Amino acid sequence: VLAIIASVPTLVLCSVSEGVSLFGLSALLIPGSFESHLELVKSLCLGPALIHTAKFALVFPLMYHTWNGIRHLMWDLGKGLTISQLYQSGVVVLVLTVLSSVGLAA
Repeated sequence: VLAIIASVPTLVLCSVSEGVSLFGLSALLIPGSFESHLELVKSLCLGPALIHTAKFALVFPLMYHTWNGIRHLMWDLGKGLTISQLYQSGVVVLVLTVLSSVGLAA
């Protein structure tokens, strides 16, 4: 569990960086205005499940970094540094991340 929790921030940061870069690059390279792109997305008639999944995927990294950042602040205060507390706080971070991501994506 700790190895997964330790490696997730790196993977998330890489994913977010790539996503932002690709989004910016596509805005430069794809012809048309914002309105035409919005109409294209509307014409795809995407189902609610796909839209909610996409929203969840966008908000999950932000929520993970928020909750894990609070966890790191607690470590800076010298709290939660035993092995059992590390496992507990890791699980709490993951649960809070999923719950807040689901709430924001709804």
